[in-house]
Amino acid sequence: MKTRLVALAALALFGLSLSPAWAGKLEQIKKDGLRVCLEPAYMPFEMTDKRGQIIGFDPDLAALMAKELGAPKLELVSTAWDGIIPALLTNKCDIIMSGMTITDERKQKVDFSEPYMLIGQTVLLRKDLADKVKSHKDLNKPEYKIASKLGTTGEIAAKKLIPKAKYFSYETEAEGVMEVVNGKVDAFIYDAPYNLVANVQRGEGRLVFLDQPFTDEPIGWAIAKGDPEFLKALNGFLARIKQDGTHEKLHQKWFKNTDWLKDVQ
Repeated sequence: MKTRLVALAALALFGLSLSPAWAGKLEQIKKDGLRVCLEPAYMPFEMTDKRGQIIGFDPDLAALMAKELGAPKLELVSTAWDGIIPALLTNKCDIIMSGMTITDERKQKVDFSEPYMLIGQTVLLRKDLADKVKSHKDLNKPEYKIASKLGTTGEIAAKKLIPKAKYFSYETEAEGVMEVVNGKVDAFIYDAPYNLVANVQRGEGRLVFLDQPFTDEPIGWAIAKGDPEFLKALNGFLARIKQDGTHEKLHQKWFKNTDWLKDVQ
């Protein structure tokens, strides 16, 4: 009996020491606020305006999410893309909200919410190639040079689906687009929402946007593994904003017009 009581006492103490971890992020968020990792260079999901503020579709959603979760404040943590998952896993933020595509490789490291958007890869093309190139398939020749951003699904799609073209990777989306504008590469392969905006903002009449996506990519929010209550709360929040029309309203604001461009140029 004594041994059993000692064992139960030890188990109770062990359980108490682990209870904060079991409680997950929700209680911490209610106490300290919601910290969101994002890279503010992915228009119109997130970008920096003329005043240095991070704006976009994801920041608007983050503000609503913070309110929904009872967070006393919201902190947007600007993070380089190649370090964004490590930042989450080392507790520099509570969630990634940065237009991240849900992939099998990423799911080995993080847990994803249900998709909050479906996007696909598209082509920004040098205007003088418009008569020759009508889709990504026409670029699949050794004579063409294509580009995308390093470490993205654009890079994966370019290498997998346009393998015969010469491929170049860039650290930022803007750099890749400007290489097409300057004629150093023939096409930039990237997500449809970004290419739409980049064509308006930087195309300067020298680019053609082939707007038909040639991949289907679900976008989700990423959190550290092993927190089903946090994940359940996120999916519940997503379901509510889709049902009440808030998601569609924000989608119209950021993806269906470019009025906000005047604040970032």
